[in-house]
Amino acid sequence: MSKSIKSIMIKTLVLIIISFPVLNGQTVKLKIIETTDTHGAIFQYDFTQMKSQNHSLAQIHSYVEEQRTDTTQEIILLSNGDILQGTPVVYYYNFEDTNSPHLYADVMNYMKYDAGSVGNHDIETGHPVYDSFVKQLDFPWLSANSVDVNTSKPYFEPYTIIERKGIKIAVLGLTTPAIPSWLPPQIWEGIEFNDMIETAKMWIPIIKEKENPQIIVGLFHAGGDPNYNGQTSETYKNENATRLVAEQVSGFDIVFTGHDHHGWNKFVDNSEGDKVLLAGGTSSARVFAEVSINMTFNSETKIWDKEITAELVDSKKYQPDSDFLKTFNPQFEIVKKYASKKIGVFTETISSRDALFGDSPFVDLIHKIQLDISDADISFAAPLTFNTQIKKGEILVKDMFKLYKYENLLYTMSLTGKEVKDILEYSSSIWFNEMKNSDDNLLRFAKEEDGKLKWSERSNSPMLEDRFYNFESAAGINYSIDVSKSIGDRVTIQSMSDGNKFDLAKTYKVALNSYRGNGGGGHLIIGAKITREELASRIITSTEKDLRFYMMKWIEKEGTVNPNADNNWGIIPTEWAKKGSEKDRKLLFEK
Repeated sequence: MSKSIKSIMIKTLVLIIISFPVLNGQTVKLKIIETTDTHGAIFQYDFTQMKSQNHSLAQIHSYVEEQRTDTTQEIILLSNGDILQGTPVVYYYNFEDTNSPHLYADVMNYMKYDAGSVGNHDIETGHPVYDSFVKQLDFPWLSANSVDVNTSKPYFEPYTIIERKGIKIAVLGLTTPAIPSWLPPQIWEGIEFNDMIETAKMWIPIIKEKENPQIIVGLFHAGGDPNYNGQTSETYKNENATRLVAEQVSGFDIVFTGHDHHGWNKFVDNSEGDKVLLAGGTSSARVFAEVSINMTFNSETKIWDKEITAELVDSKKYQPDSDFLKTFNPQFEIVKKYASKKIGVFTETISSRDALFGDSPFVDLIHKIQLDISDADISFAAPLTFNTQIKKGEILVKDMFKLYKYENLLYTMSLTGKEVKDILEYSSSIWFNEMKNSDDNLLRFAKEEDGKLKWSERSNSPMLEDRFYNFESAAGINYSIDVSKSIGDRVTIQSMSDGNKFDLAKTYKVALNSYRGNGGGGHLIIGAKITREELASRIITSTEKDLRFYMMKWIEKEGTVNPNADNNWGIIPTEWAKKGSEKDRKLLFEK
């Protein structure tokens, strides 16, 4: 045999070994890290409080980089939506500086994310923001069930394939389909949000046939409890269908949850009796999910045997990455300066705590601004923050994120007097307990089967039956809520606040936010019994920008603001309400 032929044979043998790295018994270690619902928590700094916090992407990046130094494993980094809303830092790059590259996109590219899913609060920013943002990403932003109505194809990428050491990992993205129930049509114009189960059933066979992946991952911005908010497993377009997809659509190895800020780490059985991991972090870069996968090739079966485990990791255990902080320090300083800008003066301190127990300066300030902006007859509003305070004195941009957390638009809608009353009846039914005597709770707490209060380990306090941001009160009318009466027969409206008669048959101009106006919380649909299809026809006007923007302009114009409760409504019996309120304040806030 000639020397040249020997050389060719050796080279061919090397090529064969390189081309077929998968040998019997070989193990590939994968680690998937999922962040979810980070809501702009890039830095270890709270721009609304102007102080350090113990959770951030900067800390998670430290952990990820540490894991990447371990050459025995392959790291995959995923984002599960709701990244573009919640803090001044993303608000600034969403709406104030739209010419510079979006900071959050730069951060995610720097961290080398492999894929992400689209969240409802990402859509909330509006087409100009998310259409631009997706173009700035170095990785695919996924949502298979967000369909372009003009092409009938996914508006975003439906799935992506990630390869590590010969292993193909398919990642299918889905978004909660309840977006039209919360957001104005112009924000998601041209997109239809399809049922998650149906969408997964359509795409899994396509992925299997086209890609032949060894692992299939669901990256779903939807919660894990399908029974939340009165829905059931049979509810079409269920808001939180993540677990339902894992159980009903065979093929997934891992399904990541988002949206509910809950934190998940459990196995469920799918329709073929296989175990599917349900995993997900919490919110604001506090807790992230880490899934370890040991893949071992079995030459007899010609398949990969998988050993999957998961844990939830707390970011506060890690220090921020110094290079990360150095890289993004210029943007940090820009946002800090923006959040520190003075817009006015408050003569009194206001607290969202007060808004849970009755008429309050906190919510009445929102009412006043809404009525002034809209020139409506009546205003509906609720506290959007559970436990915050804005101190008297100078009011800065940062304080507006305490007063008004979300980027809702302001609607003026046409509602009858009866519908107004029915909305208040509905709100009181989810807000206040039916008190038997003065020793009862005022608030409607969630209870166990034995009657004891359900306890939240996360907040170390009892859980309310419904979310505080659904505790809707009204301004422009004078009314009372009798908590000794049964649900549906509690509200008495005495008059308009200007002294004129309130008429159940009359049609009024009502100011309320777009979340509520689109059916969010059920006040208009369940309470006032207005069909979802009819809601759009009731809208008289809508602001072009978010309500917080107009609030800032209103305060700048006023200069000095004297926030106070106008006492247009009250809870009776008065002594029962007072005693119940004192009792419940201690339960919720005095730990």
